[in-house]
Amino acid sequence: MPIAPEELRTLGNLALLDLLKTAFFCSRQYPAAVEQPTYRWALEQRTQGHCIVSGFHSMLEQTVFRYLLQGPEQPIVYALGRGIQPNLHLEYGLEIEAGHLLFVTPFEPEIQTVTQETADIRNLLIADMADQFFVPYAAPDGNLDRLLRHATAQGKTILTLDIAENQALLARGAQPFQPTGIMGLHKQQL
Repeated sequence: MPIAPEELRTLGNLALLDLLKTAFFCSRQYPAAVEQPTYRWALEQRTQGHCIVSGFHSMLEQTVFRYLLQGPEQPIVYALGRGIQPNLHLEYGLEIEAGHLLFVTPFEPEIQTVTQETADIRNLLIADMADQFFVPYAAPDGNLDRLLRHATAQGKTILTLDIAENQALLARGAQPFQPTGIMGLHKQQL
């Protein structure tokens, strides 16, 4: 489902589309065990300045978005499942003006509500834009699991957490996320 850049409605720095991007998705219902490792992942992304693309829909995704915004130069591409509304520039004007935040959507401003259909289109857009994925948890047979099986996601690296609840995802070829740098040190090494 490739969407040409000229077909997107945008608000922010278009140059962020040229960066390598990691898509961040997590199922809405997730085991509590994924929170701490996901926050460590987010810290590593912010420290290294990696560009993150997401719809920031689930509660964990929203928390990570707020955390990433605190990074002084953190590049973020926020894909919307609705049209761009005027309040976005008011709410995120500093980040937009600094060039670190880009909102993208294939929808006209008249689309003001996220539906299952618009969320599915948004998620396919994210999968298309991404170079790789970080998925701390995908509910078996859920929307995210179906997205990761879609042709748009095929051939792209999927990183996940090595927990019992992700064994099906790991068995399909997802790779366990391993923190690097100081985040990868065990407590006894510190």
